[in-house]
Amino acid sequence: MSALSHLDEQGRATMVDVSAKNETARTAVARGIVRLRPDILGEIAAGTMPKGDVLTAARLAGIMAAKRTDQLIPLCHSLPLDFVGIDFALDHSAGTITITATARTSARTGVEMEALTAVSVAALTVYDMAKAADKGIVIGEICLLAKSGGKSGDWVAR
Repeated sequence: MSALSHLDEQGRATMVDVSAKNETARTAVARGIVRLRPDILGEIAAGTMPKGDVLTAARLAGIMAAKRTDQLIPLCHSLPLDFVGIDFALDHSAGTITITATARTSARTGVEMEALTAVSVAALTVYDMAKAADKGIVIGEICLLAKSGGKSGDWVAR
């Protein structure tokens, strides 16, 4: 099976046909971690970074990105999002920001890509707003934590 397993009669990549699927309530939760110097994390928490309120900007960027996932990821379906929420957990001693995104829809296909896109762009926004102060920022561990709904049902990461 090729990386592009959905091909038309001429061998061209196509979107997965979801027209026969039922619309169901679907939720996906994704996570990513940003590692940076603890003193910079303190400035982010205090809202004193030169570019402004990093977490608010990251939250807005992540939500906006989730709404445009189909424009960023080839062959991804456009979904009517019912909700996108982004939460941050700051660990000052470890110098980490854990970003969690939740996306919900009632549609014929899952909302995992929207949650993952939201986390990714929120993390990139933190990087952009803090890079002048810390060149060693690391973004990582972006993953799906859970999904629910649809034919395949519920799934939770181990």
